[in-house]
Amino acid sequence: MTTAGVEVPFTESAMGWNLCEVPPWVIASEAFNRRPRPLELAGVRKADRRLFDKLASLPDPIDRGRVFHEYLEVKFSLHQWTDYQGLARRSLRNSYLRFLNGWARDSNGVEGAVLKSWVQSRFGVIPTYHRGVLDPTLNGEDQQFAVDRMRGRRRTNAIDMQLDLLYTFCQEELQRRWPDRETLVLYRGTNDPQEHPCRRVIDRRRCCLRLNNLVSFTTNRETAWEFGSTVWEARIAHSKIIFFSGLLPSSLLQGESEYLVIGGDYTVRELLY
Repeated sequence: MTTAGVEVPFTESAMGWNLCEVPPWVIASEAFNRRPRPLELAGVRKADRRLFDKLASLPDPIDRGRVFHEYLEVKFSLHQWTDYQGLARRSLRNSYLRFLNGWARDSNGVEGAVLKSWVQSRFGVIPTYHRGVLDPTLNGEDQQFAVDRMRGRRRTNAIDMQLDLLYTFCQEELQRRWPDRETLVLYRGTNDPQEHPCRRVIDRRRCCLRLNNLVSFTTNRETAWEFGSTVWEARIAHSKIIFFSGLLPSSLLQGESEYLVIGGDYTVRELLY
């Protein structure tokens, strides 16, 4: 197998605090994907109950995506960016859509740093890679990571709250569209498998890897080959999916059947082309 990473110990100290009832080390564990549990960010659904009640009344997923986006535009004044100048204008214009599109272009840019930081603050799973391997003893606070995170946060208005709502909306949509499923088989292509530490070798083609705290997968195995010479197949818990292509109307985002997934330890199978 080409995933010749170095075995690393799994410790609770490598995790942080979170805003859901499931401990971070459980969320990041390999076992979580075999026995998934629902994850809910504290207070989000209660604070925006009217939004979720409205979404529950709409049978069309396209309508639900449109209403969700319009709600965030009004709640965070995103549609009023033309009324302002300077930093205020940029912060309103750069909504959650800017960060999702920025991730698609470069997951190691400022948008990627903000999204990884959000995962760390909400789920307690720390980033392991940003423009390079991060030292876990620094709790992810590599200087470049910190600079990118701060640069990204000053560009937008309440991005953490926007992403909280996006995650909660995503979880409701997964439940509506696939009510009988708890997991999904997805694929990930990479040119640098050594960036993902190996926790345990299972056989020639399967092992347990430590993935970054936010990673991209796709539902299309052929698409995965476009992103690297090594492609892994993994079973992903629905509750670890933050966003998926088709969640929002296509006019808002472009995608490659992409799923954004909370990282941690995953059993992966290397595919042969």
